Amino acid sequence: MNDTDMTIDDANSSARLPAAEWDTGSHEDFFKYYEKQSLSPQTMERFRATTETLLRLFERAGDHRSLDVLDVGCGAGAQGKYWLERGHRYCGIDINLPLINLARERARQQALAARFEVGSATALPFADASMDVCVLPELLEHVKDWQGCVNEAVRVLRPGGLLYINTSSRLCPVQQEFNLPLYSWYPGALKRYFERRAVTDWPAVANYAKYPAVNWFSFFQLRSYLEARGIQSFDRFDIADASGRSIWHRAAIGACRSMGLFRMIGHVMTPYTLLLGRRLG
Repeated sequence: MNDTDMTIDDANSSARLPAAEWDTGSHEDFFKYYEKQSLSPQTMERFRATTETLLRLFERAGDHRSLDVLDVGCGAGAQGKYWLERGHRYCGIDINLPLINLARERARQQALAARFEVGSATALPFADASMDVCVLPELLEHVKDWQGCVNEAVRVLRPGGLLYINTSSRLCPVQQEFNLPLYSWYPGALKRYFERRAVTDWPAVANYAKYPAVNWFSFFQLRSYLEARGIQSFDRFDIADASGRSIWHRAAIGACRSMGLFRMIGHVMTPYTLLLGRRLG
C-alpha cells in the first residue's frame, strides 16, 4: 500500500488546473488507514533512511548547506520531521485535503516549521530551479500522466539537485498495490480490467485507494526517460551504504554493482523500483 493518495489526473492533466477543479477528497477507509500507517515504525524508519541517504550524498559532494526539500505526494507529511530536525526547509504537497490537514495539525502539535500545500503533482506551484531535493515517494504508479509528474519534478530542481523516486516494479512479482498474486506480471489488458473494478464495484482489491496504481516501472525505463532530461540516474545498488554491513551483504552489493546479471536479478527480487537522480548542468 502506498503512503499517499496523490492525484491520478485525467488525460489532460498536464495543463495547470485551478484548484477548484481538483478532487481533493478521500475515502474514509483510506484516510483512516494512512492516519495510522503514516506513523508506523516501518514507515518512519523508511523515511528516516531516505533522508539519511540523500543527505549522505550531498555531504559526500562537500555540500553542507541548508536545503530546500519538496515532498510530492507527501500524504500525512511524516517525512518532514527528519528534514526539519537536520536544519533543512521542507514543503509537502498532496491532492488529498484531509491528509494535508492531518499533516498540518501534526506539525503544529510538534512545533515543526513545515509547509503543506494542496496541489497536483503535474502542476507544481513552485518556480523553476527552486528546490534542492524533490522526493516522489510511492507516487508515480498512481499518476496517469507520470511523464508530466516527472517533468515537473525536474523543472523545480536546481542544478546538482537530487530527485528521489520510489515506485512500483514491473520486474518483481511481489507488490502491495492490488490484493492479487503476482499482479506486477499481469498483462496490460488484465491490469486495466482490475483498475476499473477497483474504482467501481470492488474497491477493496486496491485497498480503497481513490487512484489505484496504473503504472509499473523498471529502473532502466525511468533512467532512459530521465537521461533525455538532463538527469544522471543511480539505482539502489549504486547508492547502497555498505559500511557496517556483514561481509555477505557487502559481497552481494558488490556483485550487483559489477555484474549486469546480478544487478538484474536484484531488481527482480525487490518489490519496488528505486531511482536516485542528480540534475546536471
